[in-house]
Amino acid sequence: MRPTMKDVASAAGVALKTVSRVVNGEPGVHPGTAERVREAIERLGYSRNESARVLRRGRTSTVGLVIEDLADPFYSVLGRAVEDVTTAHGCLLLSGSSNEDPVRERELIRTFCARRVDGLIVVPAGEDHSFLRPELDAGTPAVFVDRPPGPGVDVDTVLCDNAGGARLATRHLLAHGHRRIAFLGDRPSIHTAARRLHGYRAALGRLFDERLVSMRAPVPRDVRADLDRMLALDSPPTALFTGNGRITMTALRALEGRRMALVGFDDFELADLLRPGVTVVAQDPTSMGGLAAELLFRRLSGDTGPAEHLRLPVRVIRRGSGELPP
Repeated sequence: MRPTMKDVASAAGVALKTVSRVVNGEPGVHPGTAERVREAIERLGYSRNESARVLRRGRTSTVGLVIEDLADPFYSVLGRAVEDVTTAHGCLLLSGSSNEDPVRERELIRTFCARRVDGLIVVPAGEDHSFLRPELDAGTPAVFVDRPPGPGVDVDTVLCDNAGGARLATRHLLAHGHRRIAFLGDRPSIHTAARRLHGYRAALGRLFDERLVSMRAPVPRDVRADLDRMLALDSPPTALFTGNGRITMTALRALEGRRMALVGFDDFELADLLRPGVTVVAQDPTSMGGLAAELLFRRLSGDTGPAEHLRLPVRVIRRGSGELPP
């Protein structure tokens, strides 16, 4: 049997209420008595019944995080930033990966809500979030990060300037003399991929060529096939813009031994150690995750103001690959 508060009170020779005050950090207990209670707790191995505490407070001190893939370096950094803020507020973070599956996303959100999390932070996989309406109406706050929610759901969002970053990358390559610039992006149904395609296309204007665009999941054999097809054109690309970190690394493997200017969206570990170093458009997943979590805790503290829609800036980091001439 697990030791109870009554066992602690008996071992310390104090009243049950005294133990409760010490456990909950309440004032009114003599320091010597409090120390005797803590020694009894340590000796017996007593731990507080959080379930009973939750029932009394009406809060679970937990936050649910639904993310695309916890193994992805970008999302692991974002998730850690959310966890740091959650921990600082004395809460526990529950996380799950949607794997870009809207059904899985919905299941995770419903599971977290069934466990009565205090709030949700979501990197959405789908475009229909009407199923969230009952939870939002019941007072469970949600913040969307990296991508916005679907139509009809107006909640706090934290995004980066995807289209602006793609324009920066493409203009950077144009400034170094390239006119045939290919784009490898993720599936067009993904908000960030679609916005990056939009920025790339806007920067190219009349130079845009549909044959230099591929939008699909970054499967290595497909990336290699797409690059081979583009390089076999009568007027092949001399530069490449990749739409996320996974695609950049897949493209680098496919390009091994071939010389082509490259700018990738998202920085990644060891990008500066390659030769040449990889020029990237860098967003800040730490700031994105931290801001999303702070917005959530503001709502939990009673902020009922209009939903905030934040768009964080990006920057080009020049390392050599994006500065190669045609």
